[in-house]
Formats: sequence, C-alpha cells, structure tokens
Amino acid sequence: MAEGGKHYHHGRTPAAWTGSIISGVGFLLGTIAFLMGPNWIFVWVSVAVILAGAVVGGIMSKMGLGQA
Repeated sequence: MAEGGKHYHHGRTPAAWTGSIISGVGFLLGTIAFLMGPNWIFVWVSVAVILAGAVVGGIMSKMGLGQA
C-alpha cells in the first residue's frame, strides 16, 4: 500500500466489535425468549438491546474508534 493511501480495516475496529457483540447478545436473548413460550416482554427487550448495539457502535465510530 502506498503511503498516504486509505487503509481499510474491514470491520476490525473497536466500534465494529462492540456493536457486533452487543447485537449478538441481543439476538441470543431474543432467540431464548422466543423459544420460552414466546415471552414477548423479553423478545422486545432483546430488540432494544440489538438497537442499542447499533447506536453504541455508531457513537463509538463518531468518536474515532471506527473506520473513517
């Protein structure tokens, strides 16, 4: 790669990892909640966790911890 060129991380940034892990936990909780009956309160809580993962990842990216 030439000096001064743009470097692509391909999702290997703290913002990407944090957003993915939080969203992954949300999907896991949603799956468990759905299989338990379904327990709709926990399903909607898991949807909120998934959305929080996207928001946290976006905020971290804006703070400079993601790919520009």
